[in-house]
Amino acid sequence: MSLPSLSEKLSHPEGFGGLIFTSPRAVEAVKLCLEKDNKTEAWEKSLKDRWNAKSVYVVGSATASLVNKIGLDAEGAGSGNAEKLAEYICSKPSSELPLLFPCGTIKGDTLPKILQDKGIPMESMHVYQTIPHPGIQGSLKSYYENQGIPASITFFSPSGLKYSLEYIQELSGGNFDQIKFVAIGPSTTRAMAAKGLPVSCTAESPTPQALAAGIRKVLKPNN
Repeated sequence: MSLPSLSEKLSHPEGFGGLIFTSPRAVEAVKLCLEKDNKTEAWEKSLKDRWNAKSVYVVGSATASLVNKIGLDAEGAGSGNAEKLAEYICSKPSSELPLLFPCGTIKGDTLPKILQDKGIPMESMHVYQTIPHPGIQGSLKSYYENQGIPASITFFSPSGLKYSLEYIQELSGGNFDQIKFVAIGPSTTRAMAAKGLPVSCTAESPTPQALAAGIRKVLKPNN
């Protein structure tokens, strides 16, 4: 017997306590799945309202915006990272039903572990695969040839680090230690530290403004 698809799970809100989205890609996957399985009309007529009777948790404003576009009311967007979102979820009244967590094949274990430790049931479902962009090596090489060694490099995810670090080290050569490395959030910081990278700054929140402020600080001459 085949396992239930994402659209089948989305068609039965009564089996879940709510939804968790930690990336825009997961929301896009839900939208594509509903379209592919001809569930868009059912979603608009009743399913989205039945899900809105439950909690729909998100990380960050970009994910919240996409969740709103498919008709769901998001909460927790101000948390900014998985750890803070998990704490937010734990502070809310919990259901005995599991939270449905559409996610990628490469996901951190911070949120699932915190919820598990607190006894909050959750059902993860892989709905997209993270793979490296085929042009990443060429794009980095072009940048180095035209711009030289960058003053700073920001990593936005552990997967971004995974798929680019080798090329960056190779292109930077003996100047690698001159680069200031910045992380968008704590999970990326941990991944960088695990690779032995010195993290000059972690953005206070995953927003362009906070990231720019952090980069300006680490690039000041007295730093």
